[in-house]
Amino acid sequence: MENIINALKLNLIKDNRYMYLVDGLKNTMIITLFATIIGIILGLIIALIRTTYDNTKKLKVLNAICQVYITIIRGTPVVIQLMILFFCIFTSRNASGVMIAIIGFGINSSAYVAEIFRSGLMSIDVGQMEAGRSLGLSYTKTLRYIIIPQAFKVVLPALCNEFIVLIKETSVAGYVAVQDLTKGGDIIRSRTYDAWTPLLIVAGVYLLLTCIFSSFVKKLEVSLRKNERQG
Repeated sequence: MENIINALKLNLIKDNRYMYLVDGLKNTMIITLFATIIGIILGLIIALIRTTYDNTKKLKVLNAICQVYITIIRGTPVVIQLMILFFCIFTSRNASGVMIAIIGFGINSSAYVAEIFRSGLMSIDVGQMEAGRSLGLSYTKTLRYIIIPQAFKVVLPALCNEFIVLIKETSVAGYVAVQDLTKGGDIIRSRTYDAWTPLLIVAGVYLLLTCIFSSFVKKLEVSLRKNERQG
């Protein structure tokens, strides 16, 4: 027990080393939050293009571009995508590592979110579209006011799970000079030469975050099912 206390003091208390973890956690959450927003916006746009093509055979060129985009993003490691953004595209260093990580993880997430949204849009009964058109609504307005709200409710738990996945995926942000939670633990390890303690603490923080948000998703799913029964 004494050894554990001494290890915690060395890795956390001495020289305020816990601040590496605090600052890293802050960057991790900032990256995750804004990357999720970017992923949802881009993913919805891609899903609408692909769904429109599936339903009307319009937007053929845009649909082909979206398919290539999804294939490339989902077929390559996110860490490689980050490194391309950091070392090749933003070579002038006008953007911070955190900003590049937000863009990189947002782009990566959008490819997965697009398929989530697309499955949600395709799950809505075709009669809903026909009903909207019979009321005089255009295809776009039917999507906006009838289809998308229903689809969003269907995919909301999956979007929340994507947020949880992103939290853990950001652990590779250190490759582009970002002091995230993992990098914070690695900095402590380099100061104390104690690998076990900081790495276990970092793992524990990730586990705690995952459990907290997973609990939220479960409550959300229960709430949505309850609303469906009441409806």
